[in-house]
Amino acid sequence: MIRRLLLTAAVLSVAACNSPEPAQAPADAPAPTPPPAAEAPAQPVPDNILTANGFGPLRVGMTTAEIEAALGPDANPNSVGGADPASCDMFRPSRAPENMLVMTNNGLLASVWLTRTSTIETDRGFKIGDEASAIKAAYGAAAVVVPHKYESAPAEYITVWATSDRTGPAARGIKYEIGMDGKVKSIAAGGASIEYVEGCS
Repeated sequence: MIRRLLLTAAVLSVAACNSPEPAQAPADAPAPTPPPAAEAPAQPVPDNILTANGFGPLRVGMTTAEIEAALGPDANPNSVGGADPASCDMFRPSRAPENMLVMTNNGLLASVWLTRTSTIETDRGFKIGDEASAIKAAYGAAAVVVPHKYESAPAEYITVWATSDRTGPAARGIKYEIGMDGKVKSIAAGGASIEYVEGCS
């Protein structure tokens, strides 16, 4: 009896080993990889904002002819913007906003200047008449502050560079001239020429 049971168990074991394996359920197909999200395009700077690179259609490095094509010729052709206009000149293109001047060095746009009652703002939202303290707070350690050349404190210059180059062709920055009332009296944006304190000198 025991021998018969052992033989039966062996037969069943061999049959089990030779039986086909049950079909496995197909694995779930991997979820399709979503396409990469498109990068948000860089926000264009509004045309009425002054940046370290220029204003509206004006860009540092443009030729005088390109400046005139963009915003018109000198609105006051009889005025002299510099002792040697071929080397350095300052003028207001005829279609530029009031109290905006451009400076050219050797026939190329070097910087854009805001004076007097200009209401144009920089890309950080500052304009003539704003408090120096607000500008320093906004820029923090990036602001380079030096005493004014001709006026007593709190008159000073606050310069913020957008590039590590501050003297070469690639230099770009914005300078706020602060008056004795502690407020912005002029703004210059562009290349190394923003550090000039007497127009073309």
